[in-house]
Amino acid sequence: MLPRSPPSAAADAMVPGVGGVEPAVTLDQVPRWSDPDQRIFPAASAPDEASAEGGGSEPLAASGFLSFSDPLTGDAAGGRSGASRFPVDQEINSRIYLWRGQPWNLEVDAVVNSTNESLDEAHSSPGLHAAAGSGLAEECATLGGCRTGMAKMTNGYDLPARKVIHTVGPKYAVKYHTAAENALSHCYRSCLELLIENGLESIAMGCIYTEAKNYPREPAAHVAIRTVRRFLEKQKGNIAGVVFCTTSSSDTEIYKRLLPLYFPRDKQEEEIAISKLPADVGDENGETVIDERKIRIRPLPAGVIDRTVTATPTDLPLSDSGSALKRGSYKLDSYLDPSFMSIIKDPDLRRKEQWERSAQAQKGFNYARLLGYGDLGCPSLSAAEEYSLHSRYLAKANSLNLSEIAEMKIIYRGGADIEGRPVMVVVGAHFLLRCLDLERFVLHVVKEFEPLIQKPYSIVYLHSAASLQPQPDLGFMKRLQQILGRKHQRNLHAIYVLHPTLGLRTAVLAMQMFVDGEVWRKVVYVDRLVQLFGYVPREQLTIPDFVFQHDLEVNGGRGLIVDPRTKHIYQRASS
Repeated sequence: MLPRSPPSAAADAMVPGVGGVEPAVTLDQVPRWSDPDQRIFPAASAPDEASAEGGGSEPLAASGFLSFSDPLTGDAAGGRSGASRFPVDQEINSRIYLWRGQPWNLEVDAVVNSTNESLDEAHSSPGLHAAAGSGLAEECATLGGCRTGMAKMTNGYDLPARKVIHTVGPKYAVKYHTAAENALSHCYRSCLELLIENGLESIAMGCIYTEAKNYPREPAAHVAIRTVRRFLEKQKGNIAGVVFCTTSSSDTEIYKRLLPLYFPRDKQEEEIAISKLPADVGDENGETVIDERKIRIRPLPAGVIDRTVTATPTDLPLSDSGSALKRGSYKLDSYLDPSFMSIIKDPDLRRKEQWERSAQAQKGFNYARLLGYGDLGCPSLSAAEEYSLHSRYLAKANSLNLSEIAEMKIIYRGGADIEGRPVMVVVGAHFLLRCLDLERFVLHVVKEFEPLIQKPYSIVYLHSAASLQPQPDLGFMKRLQQILGRKHQRNLHAIYVLHPTLGLRTAVLAMQMFVDGEVWRKVVYVDRLVQLFGYVPREQLTIPDFVFQHDLEVNGGRGLIVDPRTKHIYQRASS
């Protein structure tokens, strides 16, 4: 362990803070959880609460903040026994720090900002923007917002930290406790994943919740600590330090009381923690999973309705589904990761709805397959289910480099339509199924659509020269819409389809009937390029050359067309 310098050693590194200028504190000045002096609980009284809330930053061990009683010295409560779910791990403990003060006064690789979906200064952690300077707000304005449970990174500007990771905590209601708990867990996990993806090693995080969102302090601390513990169990070689920052004596007391449960420092603490830990400490990621609330994602055999209490998960994980598809099987019944499908409803109500959905899916499945549009056996999802599904796919997409999919130019951002709505362009002829890892393509779609679906937007689908492509699998289209979520459906203004064929019109009619009438009734058929430019100006679109050639072939004319953007003259091919 590095020798710890006295606080005055950092006085020459000054940062702007709330209420004046404060010294930047390096990681070796912060109390490490595994240090012997962290077990000393002096009799000194806690400092004045108002001074702490004013932005003061001070190492715990030097300030008397450890005056709270040790929660592990009393009688064990609960009476549980058995193997420890969080055994002693000194290597993990050496990476945990506890700090009383604002994260942005620490000289670490990244600090966490608890904010809202707009990433605006008014709803960010108090004092952060004042300490970082105006550049932080300017960069946040370019990020297109952030969804609840997700995280985005910016530069640190005037902070001693190199980066700021912005995350959006959930609103809390008792009725949706599990959903809020999982979203909060995802906040912490997303921050740590971003840290590793950017080659960083140390992070300081405050409590990711606000009083306005009503998240109870102690349950939130349980989620934070256990999520970090589970993450370090897998990634401790990539992270040098995680600093839990508290700004009030009550939060400090909670963390001092709960840290030994998840980060025991010896066998005695481990044994006592067994009886004090909550019954539910989540899965291998620290996230709550209720087995009977998982849903089946494989279609049932024909004529069979499942009436079992617990759904059987698929045996094909998300990471393997792409390779299975490339081996020649284009059935999508094993596509979705079952861990993505947890929900929050009452189990009895859930089972009743599942029976009804299964019966309804069987009817739709037979008609769709009879028409040659593949399986439609996946059940409908509630709003909460779709939200969870979208959040997980988005997190997966943000963690991967999908540049090889982007280079195929199947979907890409355009400009804006005539009313200023952003546009997504889809090129049907580029969708070569046998050359495509379908799993990675869906992740790319989720990632590309995310900035658009927050507000009204339009889609331009170029069906030019795509008539040889296989007709759509309606089961896949339905699942893709579920993954994109209901905000995508609600904010979609129109789908402009250029050069539609009779087969495509029939497929759209089938999607209106079997997939989603609300979305697919927004299709606007456009036979000529010049008509499309009436909806979306030419200068707002990047259009492949073959689309102009195809327009000449299907619409005839004088044998040439001039691109109004590039002034290039396209001639009709001689027969």
